[in-house]
Parts: sequence; C-alpha cells; structure tokens
Amino acid sequence: MNEWLLVALALVLPPVLGSLLRGFDRILTARMQGRFGPPLLQPVYDTIKLLAKRRMITGRMQAVSSIGYLLFIMAATVMFFLGQDLLLIVLVLGVADMFLVVGAFATRSPYSQIGANRELLQILSYEPILIITAIGLYIANGSFMISEISQPLLPSLWPIFIALVLVLIILMRKSPFDISSSEHAHQELVRGVFTEYSGIHLGLIEIAHMYELILVLGVISLMWLPGVVPGIALALACWFLVLVIDNITARLTWSSMLKISWMFGLGLALVNLIGLSVLGGV
Repeated sequence: MNEWLLVALALVLPPVLGSLLRGFDRILTARMQGRFGPPLLQPVYDTIKLLAKRRMITGRMQAVSSIGYLLFIMAATVMFFLGQDLLLIVLVLGVADMFLVVGAFATRSPYSQIGANRELLQILSYEPILIITAIGLYIANGSFMISEISQPLLPSLWPIFIALVLVLIILMRKSPFDISSSEHAHQELVRGVFTEYSGIHLGLIEIAHMYELILVLGVISLMWLPGVVPGIALALACWFLVLVIDNITARLTWSSMLKISWMFGLGLALVNLIGLSVLGGV
C-alpha cells in the first residue's frame, strides 16, 4: 500500500475509531451499572464543544504540553501504521507522556501536581513492559520492525500478551489502576493530571487519547499478525475485558499498582524473554 495513503489512514482513522470505542465504552459501562448511558457519539460532541470554547490557560507551558502530547502520539501512530521499529514507537510514546506530566507540573494546582506524580508512577508501571514487548518481538521474529512480522506471536509471547492487558488497563485509565485520573467518576481525583486544562487544550488531549487507545490496541493486535482480522478481534476482546474489570474492581493504591505491574506483569514478561533466549526463539 502507498506510504502516503497509510499516513493519511494513520491520521484519520484513530480519532474516528477511538471516539466510537469510547462511545461504546460509556454505553456498555452504563448498561453494566444499570443505567441507560449517553449516545454513541457523546465523545465527539464533548471534543467539539471543548475545541470551540474560549482559550484559557494558566501558563504557556500548558499549551506547549498539550500540543506536544498530541503531536508525539500522532507520530508514534503514523510509525505504527507504516510498520516501523516497535522499540522506537514505544520511546516516542514515552516522550508524549512526559509532555503530559510536564504540563501538569507547570501549574500551581495541588490536584494537578498530585495527578502528575501519579502519572509518573503509571509510566514507571507500563513503560518497562512495552519495552520488553519490543525486545520479545525482536527475539521471536528477528527484527524490531512491525512490517517484518511473518508469523503469529501469541504462541511464543503469551506471557507478554497478558502483561499488555495490564498496560491497556493503565493507559485507558480504568480501575483498578486509575490513580492519576479516571475515564469515569470512580475516584476522588477524577481528572487529576488534567485538572488545569480546559477548552481547546483539553480537547487536544482528548483527541490524543483516541490515538493512544488505537495505538495500544494495535500493539496487542500484533500478537496475531499477519492475520489482520484475528488480530483486531483479539484487541477488541482485550478492550471488552478491560471494561469488565473496570466495573468489578475498585481503585488500588499507587503502591499496589506498582507491585502488580512489576511483580506480575513485568515478571511474566521477563520470564517470557528468558524462555525465548534459552530456546533460541521460535
């Protein structure tokens, strides 16, 4: 497929698909809680309303951070669609997340700064797992390049796949790991790291979340490439599982999140790497 067409798809599809998934998220969550829920396109309405509001910021760094957060996530998504180096994509995603943290620290709001501290803890929880995922791809497939995946990775990387579900829960800001902010009003620090953002800059962050959601689901779908349809089905099944977990669990403390993500998620991923190294890949 033409590279420019892939770039266009990478820029257009994630906001569309991400907004639809977030709309279904709200509807399914409402049904699980015995509520009717908002319309499917409510995330679109919310984002358009934010983009149309008067521009208000508490500091110039906030504006820079929201734009940088969106641009770097867009860059990571484009690289993913082009089948580029997964390790580089993970590092670019990490830079995007740091923009979010810097923007929250740039304000004097204690709620924003608490959210920034907790966001850093979340990054420490999932970033090592994503890096090990890229290393696992290299050991199992002989290359970091997504475009060079020639066989389903799930049979050899199933422990890393389980760890990726934990990453998805954290990045979707779902219980029990919604410690820096929450997709829904499940906790006392509902918006946390986003407390001081409003208007167009909060709208840009919401768009970035749509890109990020599709990007992480895309990484999960790699486990069953080159079969595109099975990979998408696998990613959607994980997405639904996260919604179920969100509605049957309560928020944990930051220390519990680190213990679970490092001892269980990171532990599984490391054992997977050691096993692949001993067996010489598959």
